[in-house]
Amino acid sequence: MGMKIFLIGFMGTGKTHWGKRLSEKLHIPFFDLDEQIVEHEKKTINEIFAERGEEYFRLLEKDVLHIIAGYNESFIMACGGGTPCYYNNIDYMNQQGISVWLNTSTDILFQRLAKEKSKRPLLKDLNDIQMKEFIQKKLADRKIYYEQASIILEEDTLTLDRLVEKIFHA
Repeated sequence: MGMKIFLIGFMGTGKTHWGKRLSEKLHIPFFDLDEQIVEHEKKTINEIFAERGEEYFRLLEKDVLHIIAGYNESFIMACGGGTPCYYNNIDYMNQQGISVWLNTSTDILFQRLAKEKSKRPLLKDLNDIQMKEFIQKKLADRKIYYEQASIILEEDTLTLDRLVEKIFHA
């Protein structure tokens, strides 16, 4: 029986960090959905957004999500922050396996994202006040999707053992 684990949550929650660690511990492959999209298109996420727009990106994201989930029996996947919010992706993830929402507080998200603004297409032109507002608004919009996750973790205090325990005793 395979195990498909989808890590969801806002940008900056540590989906890639925890995904890699979980993958090592459980000895199953790790996929970063954004990285897979970049590989597929031979363009950065910034370039895809700039050249083709968000709608194109979201369709691509859904296709790549389905391809990976369809061809791999077990994996951990770090999804993009918006992935669960489009094309019934959250329902698809829950049918395929276990979705885990890393629910990080706004303050911690802000601290982390302020350090890596240039790499984030949606944040790069915002000042601190705009960025805080953006995080709060986007989180409020996406919460309805994030809350449908199989498992919800308050990530500010997360450890690998706690993550594993929650997944296996959900």
